[in-house]
Amino acid sequence: MAHDPRREDYQRLALRFVRTIDPQDPAAAREFTDFGRRFAQERDSLPQTDADRAFHLVCRATELIDYKLPFAEPDQAAELIRHGQSLLDEALSLDEKCFDALRMKSGPEVAGLDARHEFLVKREPEVRADCEQARDAQDPSEDEERVALGRALAMRPYWRWLASLAEGALICGRNREAISWCERLLQSDPADTCDVRFTYAYALAKLEDEAGLDALEARYAKISPTRGADDAWMLMARMALAHKACRMEEAQGLLARICRTYPEAAVTLLRQTELPDGEFARLHVAPYSTDELIIAASEGIVLLQEGADRTGRGVLGAWVAAQVAGMYPAVALQVAAEMRQEGVQGK
Repeated sequence: MAHDPRREDYQRLALRFVRTIDPQDPAAAREFTDFGRRFAQERDSLPQTDADRAFHLVCRATELIDYKLPFAEPDQAAELIRHGQSLLDEALSLDEKCFDALRMKSGPEVAGLDARHEFLVKREPEVRADCEQARDAQDPSEDEERVALGRALAMRPYWRWLASLAEGALICGRNREAISWCERLLQSDPADTCDVRFTYAYALAKLEDEAGLDALEARYAKISPTRGADDAWMLMARMALAHKACRMEEAQGLLARICRTYPEAAVTLLRQTELPDGEFARLHVAPYSTDELIIAASEGIVLLQEGADRTGRGVLGAWVAAQVAGMYPAVALQVAAEMRQEGVQGK
């Protein structure tokens, strides 16, 4: 996943730092070599603006809210939320246009998914205008790589805003609107830094638009040349369509492919755990990892739980669990025992 807040924090300060040193000065290379140590140990000694300081606070809040809170014990959760919100408040006090902080705060502050989505829709033109102004303010006479990085850094808060709009629309059942936001993001960022094509695949599956999914797959080579259309989102979307069309052999083949591609896939697909969405962005995990499938399955609840089923998993979710249990009976018994134990402990 592309949006690593710590890496982006480093890139922002590195770009600002390199702009302060004279490339003709023999000491410049040594100064930049020392940048990494200063970033890690003496960050405040580096040149930075209030906007840079605000983004660093967002990074610290993200660590708490996105990466620690989902795994915290109940007695720790309230303190993590309080501390994270305090960091976001401080970020906005430094930079009222810290749109990542504003977007992240809107989650707990705006009541209901629909209300939050409408808030993001209302503020989208402002975010776009501000980010595009920052992008266009980059000095074109600079080194080409620096200009490209500066423009990308300027636009990333807007790209994350659009990604949140697409994900929110999907969760709210506004599938065509989700596709519209996905397209707007891909037009602004053809390299799809946010991996919004994954959200796009689920929206198309919800609409049962197989031709649209074919067209999206054909675009993968241009969007992400280093990664084919074999991610869990695309495979699950295809599986959902095949299952709904009663092409059971095809659906079984796609399910088996997911299990071959991802480590510990059987456990993930048997559990079908729903996790909170990342507030900063979709969580930063390695491609084709167990964690990636966990995220894809969690987001895929919109497909898995569609339709009434006596197990409570949804029609597709129940079918997936039954199929995986048949493929991996020993794993299914182990997971069932663990889930029973967890249920006892939770009472």
